Amino acid sequence: MPTIEKSTEINVSAHAAYDQWTQFEDFPKFMEGVKEVRQLDDTHVHWHAEVGGREKEWDAEITEQIPDRRIAWHSVSGAQNDGIVTFDDIGANAARVTLRMNYETQGLAESLGQAAGVLDRVVEDDLQRFKEFLEARGEPTGAWRGQVEQGRSQPQP
Repeated sequence: MPTIEKSTEINVSAHAAYDQWTQFEDFPKFMEGVKEVRQLDDTHVHWHAEVGGREKEWDAEITEQIPDRRIAWHSVSGAQNDGIVTFDDIGANAARVTLRMNYETQGLAESLGQAAGVLDRVVEDDLQRFKEFLEARGEPTGAWRGQVEQGRSQPQP
């Protein structure tokens, strides 16, 4: 599986960036091709997207979630992918968001797109739109402050 790693610096705290990232159902507002994301429970998310001109759906399990630090996941059905997003404070009201993702291409179009660096650019552009979305709002649309360890949700403090 190819690995993509991209990061962006955002003019908000890691706390605010993390809080916004936990609002999975807002992803279509800034992620290219993502049509819908549904939070099924604390550790499961259903995705519907257009990838390489094809409709795809898959379910992902959040395997680790540490408030203000990181969220890790892997797919449990459909398009094979896994990854981690980390949030680091880099100054007063500034954070670095780093997304590392593995994605198994399917079919000739996706393989050619991967070879041409299309997915790298999509991820980079998605992070830029996330930055613009959050900075324009000035605050997250919501937050989930619970913790997930080994795929199990821990109560919110």
